[in-house]
This record gives sequence, structure tokens and C-alpha cells, in this order.
Amino acid sequence: MIYDLQSTDDPRDIVHRSVQALVEGQLVGVPSDTVYGLVASALCPDAVDALVGQARQAYARLPLAASAGGSVSRSGIPVGSLGLSVRSAEATGDFVLPVTNLTRRLRERCFPGPLTLVADCREPGSAVERLPESVQHHLVEAATGGVGETEAGRDGEIAKWVTIRVADHRILSHIHRYLAAPLVWAELPAAGSTDDSELVANQPIARAITSADGLKAVLELGKVDSDLPWPPLLLDDGITRYGGWGTVVRAVGRTWTVVRDGVIQRAAMNQFAKPVIAIVCTGNTCRSPMAETLLRSLLLERFGREDVAQVVSAGLAAGRGGGATPQAIEVMGRHGLDLTGHCSRPLDDSLMTMADLVLTMTRRHREAILAAWPDRSERVFTLRRDGGDVGDPVGMPVDVYFQCAEQIRQELNAWVDSLGESFFPVEAPEVDLNRHNNETSATTIPSEADATEPTDADFDNHAEQDAGDGPGPTDRPDL
Repeated sequence: MIYDLQSTDDPRDIVHRSVQALVEGQLVGVPSDTVYGLVASALCPDAVDALVGQARQAYARLPLAASAGGSVSRSGIPVGSLGLSVRSAEATGDFVLPVTNLTRRLRERCFPGPLTLVADCREPGSAVERLPESVQHHLVEAATGGVGETEAGRDGEIAKWVTIRVADHRILSHIHRYLAAPLVWAELPAAGSTDDSELVANQPIARAITSADGLKAVLELGKVDSDLPWPPLLLDDGITRYGGWGTVVRAVGRTWTVVRDGVIQRAAMNQFAKPVIAIVCTGNTCRSPMAETLLRSLLLERFGREDVAQVVSAGLAAGRGGGATPQAIEVMGRHGLDLTGHCSRPLDDSLMTMADLVLTMTRRHREAILAAWPDRSERVFTLRRDGGDVGDPVGMPVDVYFQCAEQIRQELNAWVDSLGESFFPVEAPEVDLNRHNNETSATTIPSEADATEPTDADFDNHAEQDAGDGPGPTDRPDL
């Protein structure tokens, strides 16, 4: 039965019916922000078996196993098309362990939204271990591109992949509210995909199901071909918000890879993956602008590109749009750096929400920030690693500015050394995991030292996204 969510002002009865069906071990067809899919309770192994059967059957009807884009998992379902749906960004931390800088960053910036994350869950304590064994098996196989879970890596670690998403849709949010367990989510290719495929990287990609009628058509095809159970409920909320596949990203250490292109464009993903370093003083006209410029220069020396991180500066009492002081401009000029285009900005919620690291010029700056944003204490530090202050040179001669800049440069050098390479992400091409021996059952995790450093071409291909370039999961600060 199809329930029209748009024709009711109070969907609670439909939500309760859906929750009851899921608890009883049935499948339910639901909308998300990207596509329509099928869900089952992760605590109902038989329902998950049926869900996997529906997905395998739908993709088996396509001429290419990879026609949904990306790499094909050992289960025969494209990586990213079957995984866990959880209630919130915070809840992903129960499953994705260990938490890395990169996975934390993507979780905070892209969930809820049209991102599907493929990440490691091998660490003891992951909530994946508390799911039924057969459900764990399906999840790991669906997230592993032809490689199983017993092949030890060079460092003795073993990869155990899980696919996870947090959809930005009211009905899924309500369903999650009433269920203790996560859902297993499956995305099916649209009926007729073989006739109307798009070309992505010279490979056909199946059309996404963006309506309840589209999902019904696929299920009816499956009903003819097999005796798989028919979902008792299909929830219709009209065409999905984004009208297409979500983006699938695999995160390994500090390396990230787009497994399937989707509504979050690669340029935007590049920005979401980067760390944001904010440097704060009072007026954002001398100390913090010099520090911003010096840090960009330092990153260029270390990594060959200054945009391995987004570096911004702000002031606790700054206006918006003011220039740097003439002395700061002159001192930066002596370093071969240009500060003439600086525009001051106040420190605000948007920047504090995005910032991975906030460096303040004085202890009072740090105290003021933590008074306003007490939940950010683990990310806010004084620039001086001994906890001291960098004096304000405003109104002083150029030589004092020069000494201040030198002190800032030395402290920034120490900070970059302490952060290490793991703080800075690297985009890498998707590894064809299907090349590995299918008799093994684990993926080697490359160490961070093995990750390939980005080249000029890598960064040129991921220039910052224009405002009209496509949808993204969250609003970004004006960087």
C-alpha cells in the first residue's frame, strides 16, 4: 500500500505503522533527501536478508554490475548502495571507529545530508559488533569492493568497512526516533535504467529512483522474477529534494575517495574534507591577518600548495570589511607576501562551527571564545604553545610589527609540526578492490605514510565551488 505523506497534515499514524512493520521484520519503502529506498530493521536478520535479495536482484537486471557507478562490492551491489541509516551525525560515531580527523570532519559538515560515507568500523566497541552476525556480514560485504575481512595490512591492522548515512528527511527522522536500532538502507536502480543510462566517466550509471511510483515499478519487476517479499508500506512524499544519487565517499586514514559521484560535487567535497584553521585577535587588522598570511605561506612550503587547509582570521571586536594596518602590510611585504586585499571579519557561529583549530593571540582571547562557545574547548588554543600572549603591536613602529610577525611565524611552524600529516586530507583515486583475491575477506589499510601527496593537478581539478555549482549538505561560512 502506498501512503501519500503530502495529503496528510499529521503523518504520525503513518510513522507508527511503518515502525510497527519494521519491528515485525518487514520491509518499508521510504523517501530520503536523494532517492527512494527500502529499509529494514538492523535487528531483524530475515528482513535484512530479504532487503539484500531485493537489491541484488535489481542490480542483476542491469547489463553492467557497476551500472550504478563506483566500484562493485563483494555482494554484487555497488558500494554505497546498501548500508546503515542512523538518526544523527553524532550517532555515526557509535559505528565508525576509529574516529579520524577526516571522518569527524565529514560527519560534522555533511550529516544530515546527501553524503554516504564508507569508513572503518574494525575498532572494538563499534556498535556494528552488536548487530546480528548475518547483518554484520551483509554490511561488510556491501561496503567492501571484492575484498573480505581477514587480510592483514602492513601494520597488522584489519579493515572492516561499513557504509553509513544520515538522510535529511522528516519521515526517516521520525522513524529513527521510535526505533532503538539503526535501519539497513538499500538504494535500487530505476526500472528502465538500461535504456536511459547517463554516462559518467564513460561508464553507464543507472537512473536514481526519485519517486514512490519509481520504487513501486522496480519492486513489481522483482515480484515477477522471484518470490521475494513485497513491502507492505511505500511512503510517498513526492519527488526527492535533490532528485538524484547521493555522493559516496570512502575515507581511509587521511585519504578520501569519491566512490560514486552524486549531488555533492567533487569541488564541494574537497572543501568539506579540508581542515579549517581560524586565527583570532581583537580587531583582525594586524596580528591575525599577518598570522593568516604567514600560515598560508608555511603550508605552501610544506605541502607544495597553501590550500591543503582553509586558513581564515577573525577578530573578537572586529568590524566587517576593514583593511590591514599599513605597518602589517609593509612587514608582510618584506616577507614577499601580500596583505593588501585583507578584509576584517568578526568571529561568529558559522566559523566556530566549521573550525577544526582556533589559535588565539592571547589567553584572554581564548577565555572569551570559550565563554561564548564552551563546547569547543578541545579546539581552541593560544598560538603560543606555552600559553603566553603575543603582544599587540597596534600603534607601534614597523620594527615592533616585524618582531611580532617573527614570533608568530615561529609559533606557527611549531603548530604545523605538531599537527602532523594526519591533520591534512589527501584525495586519492578509488582503488579497484575487486582485483584482490575474493577468497580473502579483509582490506589492507594503507598507513598515512603511504598516502600519495596531492599534486598540482590534483588541486587544480578541485578548485573552490562556485555559488551556483550545485547543492551541498550544509551552509558554509563565508571563508
